Amino acid sequence: MAGGGAAPAAKASEPVPHPPKDQLPNVSYCITSPPPWPEAILLGFQHYLVMLGTTVIIPTALVPQMGGGNEEKAQVIQTLLFVAGLNTLLQSIFGTRLPAVVGGSYTFVAPTISIILSGRWSDEDPISRFKKIMRATQGALIVASTLQIVLGFSGLWRNVTRLLSPLSAVPLVSLVGFGLYEFGFPGVAKCVEVGLPELVLLVIFSQYLAHLIRPGKNIFDRFAVIFTVAIVWIYAHLLTVGGAYNGKPPKTQASCRTDRAGLINGAPWISIPYPFQWGPPSFDAGEAFAMMMATFVSLVEGVGILLSGLFGTGNGSSVSVENAGLLALTRVGSRRVVQISAGFMIFFSILGKFGAVFASIPAPIVGALYCLFFAYVGAGGLGFLQFCNLNSFRTKFILGFSVFLGLSVPQYFNEYTAVAGYGPVHTHARWFNDMVNVPFQSKAFVAGVVAYFLDNTMHKKDGQTRKDRGKHWWDKFKSFKTDTRSEEFYSLPFNLNKYFPSV
Repeated sequence: MAGGGAAPAAKASEPVPHPPKDQLPNVSYCITSPPPWPEAILLGFQHYLVMLGTTVIIPTALVPQMGGGNEEKAQVIQTLLFVAGLNTLLQSIFGTRLPAVVGGSYTFVAPTISIILSGRWSDEDPISRFKKIMRATQGALIVASTLQIVLGFSGLWRNVTRLLSPLSAVPLVSLVGFGLYEFGFPGVAKCVEVGLPELVLLVIFSQYLAHLIRPGKNIFDRFAVIFTVAIVWIYAHLLTVGGAYNGKPPKTQASCRTDRAGLINGAPWISIPYPFQWGPPSFDAGEAFAMMMATFVSLVEGVGILLSGLFGTGNGSSVSVENAGLLALTRVGSRRVVQISAGFMIFFSILGKFGAVFASIPAPIVGALYCLFFAYVGAGGLGFLQFCNLNSFRTKFILGFSVFLGLSVPQYFNEYTAVAGYGPVHTHARWFNDMVNVPFQSKAFVAGVVAYFLDNTMHKKDGQTRKDRGKHWWDKFKSFKTDTRSEEFYSLPFNLNKYFPSV
């Protein structure tokens, strides 16, 4: 045939993997682009509702063991809420400047219980015993915070994080979310007729109605928490006043009824928390060491823990995991929204009766919210895998081994403690026991340490290995000036960068 043969048939298009992105698409409002004021206020109130769960659950568990009643529980909740508002404002203005809520942390529950069970409290008066334990907790938190502040200003944490790669970040961040599974559906099941409707409605509002009714308006997904909590809370109240739980066991009534929290009667109308409100703090070296280990596990700023110790919250502070999940649900990462939520925390902590109304939301509703928000955070950790080479056996080993140990080691420590009444490390030095047992009960801590160690010791000098770890994607984030967005997003106000330069 003249002119040569026919042109070869075009190859069928081959599937192309999704390109990695260091910034999530479809985010409606980023750090410096706030939504309109009415929407921002509603979103801020929504963040306030979400953080109430941990704020109420922790004092509800700890205060009765300390010897306190409903009045003391309400006062501790008010204090924890007030300090959370202060910490959130401080970190969003002068700290990391991220749109993150700083609230109570479950990590500090174990060392606090250790202080309660120390055997040093023989007061017959339960209120006197409560105040002494609270002062001991304050002293431990103050000492632990000073260590964190010194480490922060010394630059040690900065050097540690520079060795972090996307690969070693995956187990750490993923298990921060997935590792809290025991607070999810088990909390829902405490009153399944209240918790399950909240879970189902939350998924329907946020994932289905948002695309069926007025798509693109972002009403149902952005305000799904307010809609669903209001609906299920009213439904739970109707069950309560209708006598559905009359004659039920006390445990069922405490979980299901909307009038059993004891907070509204115990809360004062107006009260402003202040430092050392329980009296001067007491100090014990062993208790301080145990609290220090909790600060390492939670990886938080020392100033937040210092405020917790000064005001006497009975618990340390950390970035709220559930509020991070709410950022993913709403796709609003505005700093102004988080600052407005801090305003709600401070306002309702001072006006105790009004704050107690919202704090009386049944715990199964909170458990349903956790199911969604903790899942979002865990998935965010898995998102770092887009920068890694999953076809590398080195990657597979580090990822699988660290996640497995992150689940298995804490399971052993928790089972041992549940059966024996004390941890696997059980010596005459209680402070040493806590220093070992507390961190190894944290899934995220164990997985993060294992992944960090393996990733930085297993033949990392090879050029291909560096790419497999995803380290080349993070080169532009090694210092403040290498990313053009740093100045816009994270520079300190009032020209403070001049005196506190970032590196």
